[in-house]
Amino acid sequence: MLRSLQIRNYVLIDSLDVEFPEGLVIITGQTGAGKSILLGALSLLLGSKADASVIGGGAENCVVEAVFGIPGSDQALKGILDDNDIDFADGELIIRRVVARTGRSRSFINDSPVSVQLLQSISSRLVDIHSQHKTLMLSDRSFQLEMLDHFCGNESLLADCSGSCRRLKTLEKELTEVSGKLERIAEERDYVQARWQRLEDARLQEGELEALEAEQKQLANAETIKENLCGVEEILGSLELKEARKMLEKAGRYLPSSLELAERLESSRTELKDILEEVSSINSRTELSQDRLEAVENRMSLLYDLMKKYSVSSVGELIAVRDSLSDSLFDSEALEGRSEELENAVKSECKTLESICRRLHESRKASCDKFSRSVLSDLHSLELERASFKVDLSDVPASVTGTDEVHFLFSASGGNLTDVAKCASGGELSRLMLCLKAMMARFVNMPTLIFDEIDSGVSGSAADKMGRMICSMGEDMQVFAITHLPQVAAKGDVHYLVEKEFDGTDAVTTIRPLEGEERVMELARMLSGSRVSAAAVENAKALLSD
Repeated sequence: MLRSLQIRNYVLIDSLDVEFPEGLVIITGQTGAGKSILLGALSLLLGSKADASVIGGGAENCVVEAVFGIPGSDQALKGILDDNDIDFADGELIIRRVVARTGRSRSFINDSPVSVQLLQSISSRLVDIHSQHKTLMLSDRSFQLEMLDHFCGNESLLADCSGSCRRLKTLEKELTEVSGKLERIAEERDYVQARWQRLEDARLQEGELEALEAEQKQLANAETIKENLCGVEEILGSLELKEARKMLEKAGRYLPSSLELAERLESSRTELKDILEEVSSINSRTELSQDRLEAVENRMSLLYDLMKKYSVSSVGELIAVRDSLSDSLFDSEALEGRSEELENAVKSECKTLESICRRLHESRKASCDKFSRSVLSDLHSLELERASFKVDLSDVPASVTGTDEVHFLFSASGGNLTDVAKCASGGELSRLMLCLKAMMARFVNMPTLIFDEIDSGVSGSAADKMGRMICSMGEDMQVFAITHLPQVAAKGDVHYLVEKEFDGTDAVTTIRPLEGEERVMELARMLSGSRVSAAAVENAKALLSD
């Protein structure tokens, strides 16, 4: 329930601080006094669009703050607050919104900064503002379906249906994306396959090009290499180092230092012998093969062409391109597997959604007659004794609300039933909407309900009966009734008067409670107009005592 409301610098409201009790709260005032300003401030608090034009006078900002009492049974609201790390204790929620001259606003719940989106998400759980223009919602299929589902208690099924729809859309979206990728791969497959096959046929090896370049250099200069190697063999082979050593040894008999030279010469002879053997080996392996040279150069040319074609600078990069193309070809197989999985998942989710929609339909169908009888009972009590009302269902494609579209059919005279938007007058729509709200109050834990002149177009005894119905709703919940009808105003537990006062040239809107004689005089004014007659006063007293 709305426990208190504080407003500072909002349009014509300079400063307002008012507390509200439980039950039925009546708010009256002359046309233009500012009742709509109060609703505007409350709507701003609950997330409506803000701009600097709402700031009154020369103030720098406007502030709207309200204290709400929250029932412990409202686990959904508690869940929203917990998800947003907002402290919630003692069953009390303090909401504040500040609008600056720049047009920007700041919002707080229990002193924690929050987004406007969060305010909007919880507003429907705190206050339901129903204006005289909101009767147009009776022609809205979504509203009609919502009313029937509230009556049926389909909240859990609707949550399941919404979840299944979201999952199905997600699966279908991914399936569409995978199918698109597969189509693109199929279109490019031959091209990718040919590129991969060319690289695969090349039998690429890491470091191959460097080895080929070295071999090509040797083959191209093989004659020069062999000529020089043969010269080395000839020179080294003609050296008589063994005889020279013997001569030094003979000289050593007389010249000891020659023996040392003989040892050194022997060591050199051994080393030169090894060199000669290696030179001979190399010489024998060196080919004078034009065929091999041609083969090497052809291989090198192939590798160079491939590197140019694929815009790379090494065989290693060519190998990476080959592997990437191979992965691309393999990916299509993986995507085909995923596509099959998604198709099966879509079929399964479609069956789940179909089952939920069928249960929703059965629940709604079973409740249509009971819902209609309940509404009719209240309509008859509001002097629409001959009225007829019926709920029809028609099939529509599956959505988050199932496969049903609801049609409210109505006849004030009991004749042919017609779509409610096409046959009901303003007064009839007001009474029908009140019946729906009253019925919901009996079946659903509703938030604070504000009726803004819902009795528009109704007068006399029908207005009195509407007042009684609104009063009965106030026995189970907090109800605000902004009204011009004294028959309704007399039914309230408390009565507030909205007035416009003038301070020089400035107009200021205020609200204050009425009791005793003041309340009698306000009802008398509502009965007789600007001139309050004695009969109107007596009539007002009678209304209050009824």
